[in-house]
Amino acid sequence: MLVAEILRDKGNAVHAIAPQLTVAEACVELQRLRVGALMVCDGDDVVGILSERDVVRAIAGQGPGALERPVADFMTSDVVFAAPGETVSILMARMTERRIRHLPVRREGRLVGVISIGDVVARQIAESAREAESLRTYIAAG
Repeated sequence: MLVAEILRDKGNAVHAIAPQLTVAEACVELQRLRVGALMVCDGDDVVGILSERDVVRAIAGQGPGALERPVADFMTSDVVFAAPGETVSILMARMTERRIRHLPVRREGRLVGVISIGDVVARQIAESAREAESLRTYIAAG
């Protein structure tokens, strides 16, 4: 299963915010969109990702005043990307190794979607179920 196939099925919606938005405003967007992370973009450039984990760290480290500071102060700026031609197993390894749950997908330098760990796990489960059913059918036809 390739990243491009996941995006084709789930869509390529990208939820992005500007780096100067406050953390409180970003939290409203996270809740409104029911997502765990937002891409932080300066024009067409992805400059970071703000996840729920980043928000928790901000408040734990800086107190409630962190909510009034800009997203740029707390976002993850070392963004790890995926490519449309990569496989689910490659993504799983990258996400596990880097301990991240969201990968923006870039094609020819342009942001074309976001893959979450939930998307990856759902694909792995579906693929395993298909393989098991194929084996049952093969054995039954025996």
